[in-house]
Amino acid sequence: MTDRYAVVGNPISHSKSPQIHMAFARQTQQDIHYEAILAPQNEFQSTVNTFRQQGGKGMNITVPFKQEACQIAASLTERARIAGAVNTFKFADGHIQGDNTDGAGLIRDITINLKIPVTGKRILLMGAGGAARGVILPLLQQHPTRLVIANRTPQKAQLLQQQFSEFGPVIASGYMDLPGECFDIIINATSASLNNALPELPSKIFTTDTLAYDMMYSTEPTRFLNYAAQQGVRHLADGIGMLVEQAAESFYLWRGIRPDTRNIITNLKKI
Repeated sequence: MTDRYAVVGNPISHSKSPQIHMAFARQTQQDIHYEAILAPQNEFQSTVNTFRQQGGKGMNITVPFKQEACQIAASLTERARIAGAVNTFKFADGHIQGDNTDGAGLIRDITINLKIPVTGKRILLMGAGGAARGVILPLLQQHPTRLVIANRTPQKAQLLQQQFSEFGPVIASGYMDLPGECFDIIINATSASLNNALPELPSKIFTTDTLAYDMMYSTEPTRFLNYAAQQGVRHLADGIGMLVEQAAESFYLWRGIRPDTRNIITNLKKI
């Protein structure tokens, strides 16, 4: 019998997750069906419950439901608990297990696919929502020199600084109050790119050797990546690699098999 999985979010029409997971299934000879589900903003939990009742085995969760997903999970992995955000549900034994594979996907994409070390680097993380929460601990576990979290509402960044400071050097900031320094890696974890928007960033935070990384992806470079290119940045990456790597981590959680991601990332970048 075919097992059902899905990704749920709002918006969701742009998602490549069905394409990725069905490619994993063909590669590993797993009998699954994977779909995208649009959940109304105030109906996330009912959407999840309906899918479970229809026999669903697991779900990926994307913007804007990652923190809400953490609240409705019956149990959490350590990385999801510390992040306070969930991007993967596994439905088993009558309950919902919540996990967060975002950080593992990001680190694997940067260090293995892009071959850029994180250890000893100065990192700026833009945003303080669910996407940012999921990657803070994995970034700190790579032992950067410092991790600055910048957010439009500085108080939200300060809450994350308090939460994660025991794991490494974390600094909270507003965008225009960023320390007077440049960064080796700048990661856009905001949803601004979905709306073709750009947080107000000082141009001096970039160098030509900075990695500008946008967790969002589209057929054209995001506004953040275009802005970085205008500042002379040579290393630009969108979230396709992270998307595939975190999906592979979810697939492993569900099916016990880790798919090969290299060809899938290459093919998606050609589209």
